[in-house]
Amino acid sequence: MSKFLNTLKTEQVGKWNHTLLGRLDLEDEIEGNISVPSGFQTNFASIGSLHNIFLFLLFALVAGYGNYAATVHDFLYTTGVMSRDRADAVFYRALRAEGIAKWRAWLFWVGVRIGGASHYRTAA
Repeated sequence: MSKFLNTLKTEQVGKWNHTLLGRLDLEDEIEGNISVPSGFQTNFASIGSLHNIFLFLLFALVAGYGNYAATVHDFLYTTGVMSRDRADAVFYRALRAEGIAKWRAWLFWVGVRIGGASHYRTAA
């Protein structure tokens, strides 16, 4: 089972953005150690613009949960160090490692599968 190795420490630097004050490490059961460096900026699991009622309802069910997992997912999407499919799978496992219920973790996963493609960057 995946697990976080340290505590998420951030400082809010804007309406949605937070900067990591220390490294965040996830020991993923499949991908191994994933380390998000200090100084990385994340918006956790916020959805900047809600394009339809489905996404709005989905966001309402998951808002406020999964900040650890969302930070790792933002890092994986920003750096493109693994495929989007693999990053989304890590996200689901990280949510479960954080103690998020299976049904809520699944909703998060559905949300990133539906709305995440435009935010994913492949490694240069």
